[in-house]
Amino acid sequence: MFRRLATSRSVKSGLLAIALGFCVYALISQRSQAAAAFHHLGWGSVIGAVVAAVAGLGCQLLSWRTVVCDLGSPLSVRSATRVTFIAQLGKYVPGAVWATAAQVELARGHDVPRKRAAAAAVVNMLITLATGLLVAAVALPLSSGAAAREYWWALVLAPPALIGLYPPVTGYVLDRVLRLARRPPLERRISAAGMTRAVAWSLLGWGFFSVHAWLLVTDVTGKGASVLPVAAGAYALAWSVGFVLIPFPGGVGPRELAFIAALAPVMPRGSAIVVAVVSRLVMTVADLAWAGTAFALGRAGTGAPGLRTALRRWPFRPRPDSRPRVGRGPGHALPGEAAPVRPAGRAPRSRPSGQRHRREHTGTH
Repeated sequence: MFRRLATSRSVKSGLLAIALGFCVYALISQRSQAAAAFHHLGWGSVIGAVVAAVAGLGCQLLSWRTVVCDLGSPLSVRSATRVTFIAQLGKYVPGAVWATAAQVELARGHDVPRKRAAAAAVVNMLITLATGLLVAAVALPLSSGAAAREYWWALVLAPPALIGLYPPVTGYVLDRVLRLARRPPLERRISAAGMTRAVAWSLLGWGFFSVHAWLLVTDVTGKGASVLPVAAGAYALAWSVGFVLIPFPGGVGPRELAFIAALAPVMPRGSAIVVAVVSRLVMTVADLAWAGTAFALGRAGTGAPGLRTALRRWPFRPRPDSRPRVGRGPGHALPGEAAPVRPAGRAPRSRPSGQRHRREHTGTH
């Protein structure tokens, strides 16, 4: 019954509507704060931050796709976009598993087994967290020592997370988890080359996220490149804290508090609140932009699937149960088919010669 519900189109549509509702609520609930914050920011910096956030999410998409392909399920960019960004709407729903569960189910519709999709999701989350903690651990001690001391417990997670990116360690841990779940191990482990490409995409994504935060910070403070390290470290720390504190949907609350604390060396608390609120709004708009793109790609891809499928399967071979029944009788077989075996002890029925001659004679008149 659960499997039938999981594959039901109406159930999926209902869950998607709920996720979109929570996402829109996140925008509406911040409208008063955002309206006040926009008085302190120029539209150029906000639009630039949206573009940088969209680019950063695109790099995260390519990081996840790299992991899935390296595990043995090649996905096109179109399919990966639909799976990733429709599923990411689930992070706005209270609960920590909705986005991952949706990603696994959507990937299954593109011929990615659930076990492999779940493993890819876990590995990609580890990559994003480890690289984010790395950025924070490098940037914050140089720019915001107070935030580094306050959130030392998050930075302490950076070394074990980075060790977890070593492919033999990653494969061993995944196999142990699957064994505890009484599941067979993965058919393929992630390779060193695949892990390197995925980490490179993730680091590039953090570069774009740092630019998004820097554009907002520099607009408020009036400073230039000197605030780039603190902006990069502040956002990386804020995202990592929001990810680790699972009960909060999308990291709302703890993420903003960490962001404000990390920005303390370059701006007062009120200005930091403005940047945190606008950054949250920018990321929500970027999520919705990618989700809209994913839906548009889905509609564009449904133009003529039957023609593509027919060409891919040509030459067509009908299934045995769909073959025409004409001429199928005792002792008769279609071309290329073995003659059916007669039951033992039964002779073939033959029509009397006189009856056969009478029928032929009748048919001539």
